[in-house]
Parts: sequence; structure tokens; C-alpha cells
Amino acid sequence: MKLNEIKDNEGASKDRIRVGRGIGSGKGKTGGRGVKGQKARSGVAVNGFEGGQMPIYRRLPKRGFNNIFASEYVTVSLGRIQTAIDAKKLDPKATVDAAALKAAGVIRRVKDGVRVLSGGELKAKVSIEVAGASKAAVEKIEKAGASIKLLAAVETAAE
Repeated sequence: MKLNEIKDNEGASKDRIRVGRGIGSGKGKTGGRGVKGQKARSGVAVNGFEGGQMPIYRRLPKRGFNNIFASEYVTVSLGRIQTAIDAKKLDPKATVDAAALKAAGVIRRVKDGVRVLSGGELKAKVSIEVAGASKAAVEKIEKAGASIKLLAAVETAAE
């Protein structure tokens, strides 16, 4: 086999249909768009239109809202902290806080604070200072002989 002999399998690629190029082509005159009307023209956008019937997005009630004052925490699992300690990115003797986690590359940004969740196992005896933690995470941390201090949520810079 030579490079100049390589070709696709039969039927693997279709030829482009040239639309609106005379009646002899089979796709001439209206070009597969039917006859006249809004959809025969260019620039059609009738998504969500149900022929005059009340559209579903207007029939259904609106629900819920976005609380603009809600705190948005970055979540970190215990397993992720242990992995960073094993990889020597986090110092187990120093306090593990939001700044240390960011410097170690465990989290990208601090947002309104860090919340620790119980996923994985923690073996190192570290002191953790974070904005929040789940009950299961606190139990696992204390069982490992480590300590955890929960801080008040960090106020955003916008206020």
C-alpha cells in the first residue's frame, strides 16, 4: 500500500448537494424549501412558536429564584487534602487554610470561603482552618487526630 493509493471506504463520505442550480439537478427552483412562506425565506427563527397556541414556556408557571446574597463556597474533600500532603504540596505542620490550599493548587479560587467534605480518608495530623465543614468531615478529622477550626464566612469585596 502506498500513500497515493489510500482512499475512504465506499459510501464513507457523501458529496455536497448543490442546491438551487436549475431544475435538471433535482434540487432547483425552491431548493428543497417547499413553496413560499416564512420558512422558505432566509433568516427564519420560529423556535418555540406553536401555531398560535399558548407556548409551553408561557403555559408553565415560573418557579424559584437566585439568591444574590447566598455564599458560594469552594468544596474540598479530605481525600484531596491528603493527596496534596502526600505529594508534598501541603505542609502538614503548618495550618491548612484557604490561602495554603490555593498555593498548593488544590483549589483555583477562594470565592466566599472553603468548605471541607468527608470524601476520602485523612491520615495526617493537620490543623485545618476553613469557613465550613460537613458533620462527617469533622468526625473524620477528629478521628485522625487532626484539629479543625471553623471561621465566620469571609465577606465579599463588593460590600
